[in-house]
Amino acid sequence: MLRILFSAPYMLPFLDRFRPYFSKYGLELIVPEVNERLGEKQIMGFAGEFDGTICGDDQYSKDVLSACSPRLKVISKWGTGIDSIDQQAAAELGIKIFRTPNAFTLPVADTVMGYVLAFARRQPWMDREVKSGNWEKLTGHSLSERSLGVIGVGNIGKAVLMRAKAFGMQLLGNDIIEIDPEFVRVAGVKMLALQDLLTRADYISLNCDLNPSSYHIINKENLSRMKSSAVVINTARGQVIDESALIKALETGTIAGAAMDVFEVEPLPGSSRLLDMDNVMLAPHNANSSPNAWEYVHWNTIRNLLDGLGIAYSGDEIERMPESSNSNQED
Repeated sequence: MLRILFSAPYMLPFLDRFRPYFSKYGLELIVPEVNERLGEKQIMGFAGEFDGTICGDDQYSKDVLSACSPRLKVISKWGTGIDSIDQQAAAELGIKIFRTPNAFTLPVADTVMGYVLAFARRQPWMDREVKSGNWEKLTGHSLSERSLGVIGVGNIGKAVLMRAKAFGMQLLGNDIIEIDPEFVRVAGVKMLALQDLLTRADYISLNCDLNPSSYHIINKENLSRMKSSAVVINTARGQVIDESALIKALETGTIAGAAMDVFEVEPLPGSSRLLDMDNVMLAPHNANSSPNAWEYVHWNTIRNLLDGLGIAYSGDEIERMPESSNSNQED
């Protein structure tokens, strides 16, 4: 019997729904205790015991992959990002990696615009004041008076820009690859060098992959280039921001605010100074929240595992499970 390390945190609460399918295909589940993700040491405890895994952002480093090989044949990642997996080491060891591209474009783009609106219209702060007994009118801005800079004009970045276009915002973009000229024309986005975008944008949305060029792309130097009224929004990966530099910039008024769905360490430690800041909005890595999207990813992750293990399910009910609500988007 093949054994599967099942550690995807979004699927664990519904494991009883999926167990019959694993049993049907002769797959035995190993279900560890998971707090957001498995670290290297935790995975090492199961090395050599499983043939495949359905995981979240578990830390599959080169050492971990080597220890799990040659038994480990496939990693089926719940979601899109695979930066927590050493892809080169996996390729060298013959370990297949699967994911679900473009799974969360729509909910993440909605989340970004929600943060932009909240800061522009000051709604959370006015709500707090009124509930505290203070009848104070805070100054807000129309989005048509503000600019949005998107770093990483991929699927999510494009969706963010098109939403902002509907609000009449001035659109700025930056990417390390050339963006389709037709999209640039239709969206009306001005593609800029990173430094130019940082100096001009009122809101800066991070929608880039985590890679060597984006690691700590928001650092002390780049924070100093921003407007003192600027707000940084991160729904990408925690490591694209140097968190200590961001905290200092927020404390000193170098920038006005930040909205963060992701962090360098997750869950966010209780000692983080971000928790005490009035100019920060925080969320528990939940920008992907969407029942339809989650349902699609659940089943696609199982299909990916079966494909990776060479298990045929053609004609089976699992083949007809929900399709992505984002199917009209690019991969």
